[in-house]
Amino acid sequence: MASVFDVASYILSKADLDEGDGITHLKLQKLVYYAQGFSVVLLGRPLFPETIEAWTHGPVVPELYNKYRHFGPNVISKAQGGTPDNLTTEEKTLIDDVFSVYGEYSASKLRNLTHNETPWMEAENKEDITISIDSLRSFFPSLLENGNG
Repeated sequence: MASVFDVASYILSKADLDEGDGITHLKLQKLVYYAQGFSVVLLGRPLFPETIEAWTHGPVVPELYNKYRHFGPNVISKAQGGTPDNLTTEEKTLIDDVFSVYGEYSASKLRNLTHNETPWMEAENKEDITISIDSLRSFFPSLLENGNG
């Protein structure tokens, strides 16, 4: 299984920095979340083993946060570890599809979307703020039905 860093590295490779279409840390976290959710439903398994937590600004993978937090609100100029080659062709295709829909949105738009979704709302302000795979499995089919995935 790939790691969240492999997924992040692949997502960051899709950013067109020359066109001003970079990805901030906040946006990367949300894209990783959506990739994980759609993977659980469409591929029947998670993309990566790291947990996602419900933080103030939406879903966050703590390990990814620690790796990229030094970028602050700035565009991430280069992947910090991870190898896209650890992803299967099927996984890359799924991430491509997620990126084609959600990559167009700003970080704040993605944050707002996640704040209105069951997985984040159910985990927010609880003692265990983990967004479970079961929660993703229950919620993400609704995004497919609504044409958002």
